[in-house]
Formats: sequence, structure tokens, C-alpha cells
Amino acid sequence: MHFASDNAGPVHSRVMEALATANEGHALAYGGDGLTARAKERIRDVFEAPRAEVFLAASGTAANAILLASLTRPWGTVFAAETAHIHEDECGATEFMTGGAKITLVRGEHGKLDVGALADAIAGLGGRGVHGVAPGPVSLTNVTERGTLYTAREIAGIAAVARAAGVPLHMDGARFANAVAALGCTPAEITWQAGVEALSLGATKNGCLAAEALVVFDPALAGEVERRRMRAGHLLSKHRFLAAQFLAWFEDGLWLDLAARANAAAARLARGLRERPEIAFCHEPQANMLFIDMPRAIHRHLIARGAVYNLWSGRLDGDDDDEVLTARLVCGWSTTDAEIDAFLDLF
Repeated sequence: MHFASDNAGPVHSRVMEALATANEGHALAYGGDGLTARAKERIRDVFEAPRAEVFLAASGTAANAILLASLTRPWGTVFAAETAHIHEDECGATEFMTGGAKITLVRGEHGKLDVGALADAIAGLGGRGVHGVAPGPVSLTNVTERGTLYTAREIAGIAAVARAAGVPLHMDGARFANAVAALGCTPAEITWQAGVEALSLGATKNGCLAAEALVVFDPALAGEVERRRMRAGHLLSKHRFLAAQFLAWFEDGLWLDLAARANAAAARLARGLRERPEIAFCHEPQANMLFIDMPRAIHRHLIARGAVYNLWSGRLDGDDDDEVLTARLVCGWSTTDAEIDAFLDLF
């Protein structure tokens, strides 16, 4: 009954096999190998973007920070949702990589940026001259940090505000595969065709060991991204092991199959939880992540019997058994029906 994070699940066997195969013999270092060239071309094909530049990395935090540092200056600001991973969970990596740029938080509901609030936030910087920070990139996350989705139309609306302000649009795609699988769209439709200029494409949460890609749809940005990745220490010498993961991940649509499995597991879990009157959903589940409210006494009961998940608000050791605490439950590609049913049977 492991619902703490899709990071905690296993690597898919086909990815492990690909790594073992890549380990045979010698290959040029620092991305000069044939596997890396093939992986980059495969990503271009998947996104229908033959001019896109692709850079591989091992960490989603690095992917986000390097891209955002390439899109803004130290005296700029990045606009992001109040719940954005770059704000809450990356230890100031964006501020560090940019050399001091700040993050301006934009209000919204259910983990999403509100378009009107974004326009107001950008406009609010006007008129201060050198006394204020300059507008920088807008960063949105799909799937959001609350398990909700941006549709292609919503992304295009945000992109229009960014374009009017002369700033680029970045997408944190740590769970991008889950978004594509849930929306039933093409990768292109919710990235460059909707106005996204740079994407942090995550595979680690969806069956890989450590594989992230910086996908730059504007080739003019490529030189700076490449330099910043190197300067940040994220150009791995044995690049073939990153590339091998992506090639296996994309082969025969594995990436979307794994994402669909995770989404379906979360949907099954949500259906079961809706039958429990003591449970309330904080956000409508749309992908592989659920946020629910329930009394402290139920949390204690579940955790004592082996359920593993994260408390998102409150403390387990409080005195009031009836106090409502929020839990985050995440399903991965390897989450089984048996796990879900065993968890639901504890109620």
C-alpha cells in the first residue's frame, strides 16, 4: 500500500534491460555517443518538432533551473503558481541558477495559474524602472502539483498573456506523460503548438531510473542552455545511460502505457474513496495524484496498518482525533489493484 510518490516505484524492466545493453563496450563521452543522438532525434519525432534542441539531464530540479536560468536574467522574475515545485520543493534552485532572479507567485485554484491574475502580476511590475525586477518567463506545471491538468486551450491562453508581455513560457513536465495520457492529446498540442518555448520532460517518475530532458523549441536558446547545463555540472560523462532510458521509454509507446496505468490506478483509488463518507476530495483528481481530507483518527488507523502516503497538512501526533488532515496519495505505473483494494478495505 505505497502511495507516497511515483518516485518511490521501481524502474521498468525494459528500461533496466536497455541500461544493461548500453553498458556493453565503449562509447564516446559527454553526449558524443550514438545512443544520445538517437534519443534526441526520437524526442524531436515524438514532439513533431524537427528544429527542437534536446539536452539530457538526470534531475528534474536541474532541468527546471537550467531552463529558467536560460530564459531570465538575475534582475528578472519567474511567474509561477503558488504551489509550483520550483517554489516549494527545489531549495531555491531557480534563484541559485539564475544568479538571483526571484519567483513571483500568481494566485489560482487547484494548483493552476489564473490567467487574469497572471496578467495583473506582470502589469504590476510596470513603471518601477530599475527599482523593480524585470518580467521574466512564466512557468506552469502539467500535471500540476495538485493533480490537475491544463488543457491545450488553457495553455494557449497563458501563452497569449506571456507573449503580449514579451516573456517566454516554460513547462515543468515532471509528469508530462500522465498529462498526455489523461488528455488524450499529442505532446505537440500541449507544448509548442500552444505556445510553450521550453519543456522539462520528466521520465524518472514514470518508469525510468534517472532521465530528464530539456526540450527547447526555440533553437535560438540552445547555446545558452547547453553552456548552463555544463556550468551547472549536469553534462554527464556517460551520457549513453540517460539516452538508453529514453529510447526504451518511447519504444512501442511504453511511456504512455505506463502513464495510463498510473492514471487508471488513481481513478480506481478515487472511486473507492468516494464511497467513504468520511473522505473529502480537495481537488478533482485528473491524473495520478489525489489530495483528500480525513480525520486524524483515520490517518492513524491507516498508517498503523501499513499504508504509506504523505500528510500534506497537520501532524499525526495531535490531540484531537477529529481534526481533519490532508493526505496526498500518488499512484505509479506499478501500483496494483491488490494494493488499492487492500488500502480501501482498511476503512
